Amino acid sequence: MHFIGITGGVGAGKSAVLSYLEQKDRVRVMQADRIAHELMEPQTGCYEEIRKRFAGEDIFDETGAFDRKKLAEVIFSHEEKRQILNGIVHPAVKEYVKKQYELEQKRKEFDFLFFEAALLIEEHYDTICEELWYIDTREDARRLRLKESRGYSDEKISRIFASQLGEDAYRSACGTVIDNNGTPEQTYKQIDRALRNLVLSRE
Repeated sequence: MHFIGITGGVGAGKSAVLSYLEQKDRVRVMQADRIAHELMEPQTGCYEEIRKRFAGEDIFDETGAFDRKKLAEVIFSHEEKRQILNGIVHPAVKEYVKKQYELEQKRKEFDFLFFEAALLIEEHYDTICEELWYIDTREDARRLRLKESRGYSDEKISRIFASQLGEDAYRSACGTVIDNNGTPEQTYKQIDRALRNLVLSRE
């Protein structure tokens, strides 16, 4: 089984790539954000640790679960608190991913296991994944997508872009670059070619 990590800047169109991959046979896709959300549900170890470290903060909804919007406002307004949260959640996500990889290797149900994360490189997933893929999309296209799909302001987009790795860092760390600046069909052809190359590399 091939284990591939997928990353790219915010608004690069990673979700569309993952949706295409999920349609294929014998492929499983995992996403860091979804895993983190599950690991932060009430009664989990992450939930209890965050609750303790963020005592007094207005970050909960009426059910006792985290209010994602309130939590985001707190951590993006205070760098120290963002680092505290990341220090709790990211190691838990990585441990979960490692266990799932080991499990799928034993099950032998999939030919490809994909894991998508914004901080794939920063969290050193290259030590786990066979190969890293970078989804490359022009900054102007990413900016437009974020305005239309998420309603972000130019100021907020610029702040997010500044906090992420630059294109050179992505390209130097990733063995495969998927150019997502054309049509969806052009992107899909690149993905199919990359998958074929991985299969051929094992033959």
